[in-house]
Amino acid sequence: MTEHTIAYLGPRGTFTEEAVNLLKPRKSMAVGSVAEALDLVVEKKADRAVIPVENSIEGSVSATSDALANIPGIQIYSENLVAVRFVLASKGAKLENIQRVLTHPVAYAQARKWLATNLTNHQHIPAASTAAAAKAISDSDIADAAVVAKAAAEIYGLEILAEDIGENKQAQTRFIELGLQGKPVEKTGRDKTSLIIELPEDKPGGLLEMLEQFSVRGINLSRIESRPIGDSFGRYRFYVDAQGHIDDQAVSEALMGLHRFSPKITFLGSYPRADQQPSDHLGNNSDQQYLSAKAWLRSLTGDQ
Repeated sequence: MTEHTIAYLGPRGTFTEEAVNLLKPRKSMAVGSVAEALDLVVEKKADRAVIPVENSIEGSVSATSDALANIPGIQIYSENLVAVRFVLASKGAKLENIQRVLTHPVAYAQARKWLATNLTNHQHIPAASTAAAAKAISDSDIADAAVVAKAAAEIYGLEILAEDIGENKQAQTRFIELGLQGKPVEKTGRDKTSLIIELPEDKPGGLLEMLEQFSVRGINLSRIESRPIGDSFGRYRFYVDAQGHIDDQAVSEALMGLHRFSPKITFLGSYPRADQQPSDHLGNNSDQQYLSAKAWLRSLTGDQ
């Protein structure tokens, strides 16, 4: 739990706001973009920012990936998983009379099967976000109903006509809490370390050499994604989530290996995993085994 002031990707009524509320902030500020939320942290106008990083169905959020690479001086302190559940809401319209449905295209794709079954002649009207759709329904007659988060329906005083209408009942979005660079969160044994890595050159086996820094130390990667650097074709940076904490012997040695290998590596933080799963390292890569190997090496050189 934190008492910080948090900037987040708005508007109100989004799943991002649900992630913010899990942190119980003293104050929260909805802003218009991921970059704006991070800029407020850098400018010390907010203590933390909460932004979406990936969805279990749609994948990574490109705006977040690009902002993390281009805005220096920030660090991840926690992550949360928020279940993505949609409702159909209106401002008094009856289910049988609904013809125009307003929502974000991604939400519509998730609810399309239910809508096709229950509203056979409906028309989809795209919206900038599900929260924007809820506000528009509340303020105007642009549509008869909206597919939104339950929180948005409640905020804008809409009547919920149907709940949990998304096709994938296990859909989740992962959100990260960021602040200015500082000491990493204390190790828990159920941790994750996030990095941005650039390859030293474009050559056969370059990506394999990077991945070997993790594999030889038994470190599992829960996420690896490439994004264009933008300065020329064929140049990419890699976003990596590795199981473990910088204070783990295996992870710290992997980071040293990456630093020798890569011309540019960005440490985004070590922090507790939202799924609370242990971050053990496979093979002979426990902290105790590393310490035992170092003690043996010292004995060979006569050091005590």
